[in-house]
Amino acid sequence: MRTLLVIGAGTAGVITVNKLRKKLPRSEWEITVVDPADTHDYQPGYLFLAVGMYTEKKVGKPLAKLIPKGVTLVKGAVQDIKPAENTVVLADGTTLDYDYLVIATGTTPRPDQTPGMDGKLWHESIHSFYTYPDALALEEKLKNFEGGKVVVHVTEMPIKCPVAPLEFAFLADAYFADRGIRDKVEMTYVTPLPGAFTKPIAATTLGDMLGKRGITVEPDYIIERVDEDAKAIFSYDEREIPFDLLVTIPLNMGADFVGRSGLGDELNFVSVDKETLQSTKFENIFAVGDATNVPTSKAGAVAHYELDLFPKNFLQLIGGKEMTHTFDGHATCFVESGHGKGLLIDFNYEIEPLPGSFPFPVLGPMRLLKETRLNHIGKLAFRFAYWWLLLPGRYIPISPHLSMRGKRRPAGN
Repeated sequence: MRTLLVIGAGTAGVITVNKLRKKLPRSEWEITVVDPADTHDYQPGYLFLAVGMYTEKKVGKPLAKLIPKGVTLVKGAVQDIKPAENTVVLADGTTLDYDYLVIATGTTPRPDQTPGMDGKLWHESIHSFYTYPDALALEEKLKNFEGGKVVVHVTEMPIKCPVAPLEFAFLADAYFADRGIRDKVEMTYVTPLPGAFTKPIAATTLGDMLGKRGITVEPDYIIERVDEDAKAIFSYDEREIPFDLLVTIPLNMGADFVGRSGLGDELNFVSVDKETLQSTKFENIFAVGDATNVPTSKAGAVAHYELDLFPKNFLQLIGGKEMTHTFDGHATCFVESGHGKGLLIDFNYEIEPLPGSFPFPVLGPMRLLKETRLNHIGKLAFRFAYWWLLLPGRYIPISPHLSMRGKRRPAGN
């Protein structure tokens, strides 16, 4: 009997065990997944929770109900991986052996990595929305906010869902307008990037949208510290930005045990081959979803596309064959823009987000890099697709590889 061990029961981990349990014979394979949580959260819902669009009951479900029969769920935190021994050690000292290991531990915001960020102002004047407690605290803050300087800030890339800070800026603009206090709020979007997004065409579109909403962009900003007494952030080049409310996306990092095990990079993301997701150091170790260092977005759609391909590669590997199902970095992201509209972007390692139609040329029905009501509806509908299609590993009729059909490159680009 061979053993497949999956660390992490977030989006990528749950999809992995659901898909591979269907493909690996139960008489030959044991599958175990390890996670310390009792609840699995729909993390895109944190953004909506923060601005009052979702209630708490729309965000989480009991984790055990999402794990298929024939998969053992172990509740526990991982302390260490010993790759040379094919062993995982839990915090309570329990040892789990494996023949193959899949790391799906995602990424975690680390406000402790920036001086002053998680001090006395945390959950008072400094907030985030990347965890469930953070989103709830921000929701309460926004209810009682009456005006002032609002700074939406990104510490460093990569982050989970790179468009989420932009979405918050757009939704906050609409939220303040609906409350009748938008004229009392001065908004600034602070980013380490040279523009609103990593790719030039999308950056221009999204930057124009911020400008039309009266949101100032402060680019190329590398934060050095938060000054709690001055209520300001300072960059390494000593640019000072004061705030009454700082909504920050802290430095994102992978699991600490990844760093201790020697499998990760400087941010504890697992170093993998970007096409097969196989560890660059050990042939029987893979990483999926946000836990990897692949140069594409850390987003649920990426995990979906990866895991349309990974099980096929895994079956080839254990069958002694070459892995031929290459991942091209495909990412598809809805961007909420407020007032019941949204955008959609579709890109991969090589192709930046372009205007056009998705998933079908001409017919769409979604429009790329264009604000529409339908894109907003698609964002809301994704929650249902997440629970009933994506996590159970059911078939979704969208290719895991990027298609150029229906896309067009603007003149001059």
